[in-house]
Amino acid sequence: MMMLTALAEKIGIADAGIVALLGYGVVFLGLILLLIVVAILGKAFTSGNKKAEKEPESAPAPAPVVQEPQLAPGSAGQLKLHDVPPKTAAMLMAIVADKMGKPLNELRFISIKEVK
Repeated sequence: MMMLTALAEKIGIADAGIVALLGYGVVFLGLILLLIVVAILGKAFTSGNKKAEKEPESAPAPAPVVQEPQLAPGSAGQLKLHDVPPKTAAMLMAIVADKMGKPLNELRFISIKEVK
């Protein structure tokens, strides 16, 4: 411990500033080199993926036609219930239809979730 204070007394403010700047310079130089290495590796990997994607140049397969599921007359699709019993969901849908003055088969409920 005694040697450290003796060494600190020998270094002036200007010398300490130079040592600090050199330390910062070394750290930033290391970070810049790391950034360059990561950028080069990133380009190498992405160029490899592009070559793999371009290789199969056969005619593209036609996209499968997705048809809407045939719904029963008066049905409005799937309903997701999140922790709500079906009886409660049916009651809520009937109340909403009544308040809006529309038939239930003209309304579409996507999901019902209890708000706590």
